[in-house]
Amino acid sequence: MKKPDHTAAGQTRRDFIKNSAIASSFFIVPRHILGGVGFTAPSDQLNLAAIGAGGKGRTDILNASVNGRERVVALCDVDFSGTAKESVAKFPNAKLYADYRKMLEEMKDIDAVTISTPDHVHGPAAKFCMERGKHVYVQKPLTHNIREARILTEMAREQKVVTQMGNQGASNPLLDMVKGWIDTGKIGNVSKVQVWTNRPVWPQGGPLPAPDPNQKPADLDWDLWLGPASYKPYTPGMHPFSWRGWWDYGTGALGDVGCHLMDIPFRTLGLHYPKDAECSVGSVYSGMWTADYHPEGCPASSFITLHYAPTAKNPVPLEMTWSDGGLRPSHPDIIPADHEIGGANSANGVLLIGEKGIISHNINDSSPLMPKLYLNDGTQDFGPDRIEGTEPEYGHQRKWVDACKAGFGSPEHKGLTSSFDYAGPMTETVLMGNLAIRSYMLRRENSRGQQEFFGRKKLLWDGENMRITNLEEANQFVGRTYRAGFEV
Repeated sequence: MKKPDHTAAGQTRRDFIKNSAIASSFFIVPRHILGGVGFTAPSDQLNLAAIGAGGKGRTDILNASVNGRERVVALCDVDFSGTAKESVAKFPNAKLYADYRKMLEEMKDIDAVTISTPDHVHGPAAKFCMERGKHVYVQKPLTHNIREARILTEMAREQKVVTQMGNQGASNPLLDMVKGWIDTGKIGNVSKVQVWTNRPVWPQGGPLPAPDPNQKPADLDWDLWLGPASYKPYTPGMHPFSWRGWWDYGTGALGDVGCHLMDIPFRTLGLHYPKDAECSVGSVYSGMWTADYHPEGCPASSFITLHYAPTAKNPVPLEMTWSDGGLRPSHPDIIPADHEIGGANSANGVLLIGEKGIISHNINDSSPLMPKLYLNDGTQDFGPDRIEGTEPEYGHQRKWVDACKAGFGSPEHKGLTSSFDYAGPMTETVLMGNLAIRSYMLRRENSRGQQEFFGRKKLLWDGENMRITNLEEANQFVGRTYRAGFEV
């Protein structure tokens, strides 16, 4: 259960309120009469806080409040002049903070926290919260790097806190249709999975914009926005969204939608750590013969290949490919030429290719999942485009809140679809692609005075020990360096 706050020796907040009511009254009126049907007594409410209250953070804390069923006591954001002001208007009694560390130190009675910041702050903020016994809901990708994902996964167990990653499609009930097709062997053993996206849809692949402190918004605390990243003067465009394309802060196309797209094959096939990773990236030529080189940022397009050992659910070796920048796989022969693959306009999607047929589906966020089954014998089966009458984001945040109230190890907790026990290893798979991309861009001067790319090889991965075994220089991308005060 959530950690009780003690108002007196041996008393929880709930006990204190209950005992005070008994002492001051001859009788207690049932709470449904006082508050009406659906009323939740203050003693039964979670005290919620948000780290990142604008953008996706706005809907995360709103959905976690369950239409006012839970109490939002604090909002933390480095810029309340943007969309975070909508959260302030929605929760006018919440205390406002710029620094999550100060918020957690001052407000000891916070029970659970939503974390919806740029990727580079996920790990430091979640660790700070969990060290203090707070349940956490963290946006995808769970972390900025593989090492952080492993640390948070292990810490959640040690601290006995209830966790959930914000890949809301994991709670989509249509996922059960795909799972059922796999579990009943409709397409047989799966030897290949193809994943693709139209991302990036933000500036990416070019040079880092030059710093210009004169353009900094007056209400933005730039130093806190940088968090664990090394200090540099304000850089236009990073806040609130274009940070995604820069390694210091974001995780590119993979980080944006990898946890939505790779989730279903990872989940339904019982995958764990990949054995290796290999990549290539699209080249951009601003001049003749020599490709542009911007290792500080994610590329405009990439192609990743990962291999997995057989699993209990899929007893054959598996190859998974990922492509972004609008590159997508060829149209399979058994899917009619006028059918979209994946989602609308075939822009994002997954193909699970088995010995008896293919499963196709869309990005699994809040978009229509569009599950489709095509068998070699001509059989076809399609799920509905949309599910009517579902909760916001399939109840993904509400289910986490219910599990927080039920407690660590409860059926509600075990029923979560993206607790860190699952989300951590899945995030590691997503981030392996980024490790391969960054290694691909490694170069050094050779004996002839020319720049030589030395990381363009298949990288062999020891998942248990988080190490590339055949290129030591690649291991620098397993983690990162941190500014003091934001370590993980």
